[in-house]
Amino acid sequence: MNIRALAAKAIFSVLEQGVSLSVALPKQQQQLQNGKDKALLAELCYGLMRHLPQIDKCVSDCLSKPFKGKQRIVHQLLLVGCYQLYFTRIPEHAAISETAEACRQLKFDGLVKVVNGVLRNIQRNKTELSTANPVLEFNTPSWIIKRLQQAYPDTWQQVIEQSHQRPPMWLRNNQKVQSRDSYLQLLQQIEISASKGDNSNAILLEKPVDVMQLPNFEQGSVSVQDAAAQWAAELLAPQDGELILDACAAPGGKTCHILESANTDVVAVDFDEKRLERVSENLERLALTAKVIHGDAADIPSWWNGEKFDRILLDAPCSATGVIRRHPDIKWLRKEADITELAKLQQKIVDHCWQWLKPGGTLIYATCSILPQENTEQVEAFLARTDDAELLTIDQQADKSAIGWQILPGQSQMDGFYYARLQKQK
Repeated sequence: MNIRALAAKAIFSVLEQGVSLSVALPKQQQQLQNGKDKALLAELCYGLMRHLPQIDKCVSDCLSKPFKGKQRIVHQLLLVGCYQLYFTRIPEHAAISETAEACRQLKFDGLVKVVNGVLRNIQRNKTELSTANPVLEFNTPSWIIKRLQQAYPDTWQQVIEQSHQRPPMWLRNNQKVQSRDSYLQLLQQIEISASKGDNSNAILLEKPVDVMQLPNFEQGSVSVQDAAAQWAAELLAPQDGELILDACAAPGGKTCHILESANTDVVAVDFDEKRLERVSENLERLALTAKVIHGDAADIPSWWNGEKFDRILLDAPCSATGVIRRHPDIKWLRKEADITELAKLQQKIVDHCWQWLKPGGTLIYATCSILPQENTEQVEAFLARTDDAELLTIDQQADKSAIGWQILPGQSQMDGFYYARLQKQK
């Protein structure tokens, strides 16, 4: 199957059906054998999501009337063709002919000439892509721009710019297997350049590699996890013999990190049964054991009749605005109305989990959001209504008076993340 046709199918799934790219892309990649072809398919899809408004305007301006219904996939195909002309090194004639051929493979033979004509027109009159309004200039929906301007009046442009960068590849050394220094030596032996991160087991690769090139990856020596996400287990600070709840645990990176850090009993729960499979796969590869439960973190008695927890990690459902550089489709899948709904859900879960924390216990509230409504405002409101909750400062936060620690995208090469450390008074 033609790579452009597969790209158009993946983009159609995201933009027309609301499927996330992390689901839509692997489905199309399965049809390719070659690693380079899979990488090109990913580049076309991710790149297009980063620059969608500009590319969409460029294509739409060349059409006399928009495609409707099932023909919308031809519009997505034109986006893929236009992206190649502006942002890849693929020879222009090859990009155009391959995209026209993809139209045939998608069974729209009657529109091959249209695809060819539009792309040749774009190639002939190639001008700078439009920056006529903020959405086009920043390739970001206006509601996100407005919220970032309010939250970060001095640095909002920098936040958006960082969210467009290609993310680095971070590893988490498995301290149960070897020290971080030992693993760095293994990488050095096979000429993979890497350096230490700020937290105790983080390793930053100079450039991304296929996981199968990583020494002893299959044997569980190391995992792929952004450094910002690695702070979750560090701040939770699990101790041997404790009972710990990882609420909203999928896909399981943080669950595994907790188990690598101490000999604890971990209960990993998630509402999404499909994503829970990933938790079990990660545990299996790392030879770790947790109690994995399909359930609702806002209704613990429905699946748990045991004791209260020493520590709780609540990585709450959120807008994911801090990880747009890894998931650029978030910009087009999220709607402004989602934020209020998410904030309500976060409030419900944190209030409920708090009841299941032992006196003297710690709850880490975490999101991969950079919006105050889901972070500082959420925790401030929680503290105001919860008499036995105390906010502990986090050593890493620059402003010690701030409510929690907000990491912005690109800060120390990390994703955007938020942490608040809460202790239940005895």
